[in-house]
Amino acid sequence: MSARDDRPTLAVVGATGAVGTVMLDILSTREDVWGEIRLLASPRSAGRRLTVRGEQVEVQAISPEAFDGVDVAMFDVPDDVSAEWAPVAASRGAVAVDNSGAFRMDDDVPLVVPEVNAAAARTRPRGIISNPNCTTLSMIVAMGALHRTYGLRELVVASYQAASGAGQAGIDTLHDQIAKVAADRELGTRAGDVRRAVGDLGPFPAPLALNVVPWAGSLKDGGWSSEELKVRNESRKILGLPDLRVNATCVRVPVVTTHSLAVHATFEREVSQHEAQAVLRDAAGVVLCDDPAAYEFPTPADAVGTDPTWVGRVRRSLDDPHSLDLFLCGDNLRKGAALNTAQIAEVVAAELTEGR
Repeated sequence: MSARDDRPTLAVVGATGAVGTVMLDILSTREDVWGEIRLLASPRSAGRRLTVRGEQVEVQAISPEAFDGVDVAMFDVPDDVSAEWAPVAASRGAVAVDNSGAFRMDDDVPLVVPEVNAAAARTRPRGIISNPNCTTLSMIVAMGALHRTYGLRELVVASYQAASGAGQAGIDTLHDQIAKVAADRELGTRAGDVRRAVGDLGPFPAPLALNVVPWAGSLKDGGWSSEELKVRNESRKILGLPDLRVNATCVRVPVVTTHSLAVHATFEREVSQHEAQAVLRDAAGVVLCDDPAAYEFPTPADAVGTDPTWVGRVRRSLDDPHSLDLFLCGDNLRKGAALNTAQIAEVVAAELTEGR
């Protein structure tokens, strides 16, 4: 009998996608808590062989029967695919851990960040647990630690979101635009010249190379974008603060991967810069990088490919002793997607193992 036979069985749905690829790397490098790992994808990807835990595993076409015997199914697929298949997985006895936006704000589906609200994963009446949006995840671990100490009242957030947040098309568009503008040092000196030079805007409403774009997501009421409302609504749900005041402005920047956020946070208690730094230094999943005198602070180019939330520029507000200003970076494909999904699955695996 294999040593893995008594461990939970995991299915990875969307194993061939961008987040799925990161997921397989994470599963191969974190502590191995799984028995069988099944890789599921659309029928056109069936038959491909991918490496996970150093072994070649053949991708199966997604079907109801593919979930038989599965304890946990992680979904890294678009909303409509999750909406269709996560309930199917749950009906076959699996706990579905979903990285899409299909169920995040449903009252009967917990929205979980293990460092902040791991206990919420135990109450899942539909057999589904949701993973938050990558922008929310880039800040919420740090904000959860500060909330436990000071009691959070309000967030004012400006995000600086990477091209990979728009998928592979976003990455390809950024690289293509950079190639087009790199040789002309006059670009960016006249209105419209960058737009004419790049031509194809891809998934963005304006050029991303040599530019920043104050838009991410789709248009909602009052001029808000869907990404901005996700930051508000998901932060409230994760922290258990339904009346938390949140105002976000989401901006796309010419970075390949890793989202950054400038955060102004107001608390119930008076805050101290040094105490807040100590809280963040000791928080699980957070790295404090905060020495402005030595020009040490997080940047996406330094944080990409790593798991923690990086925090720096921690300052007490000049005008309000209850407020902090800080800057955060988090890889939107790792903690912002695949890693948090894997961590939720591990929480469920530990629960299932306890019951055996």
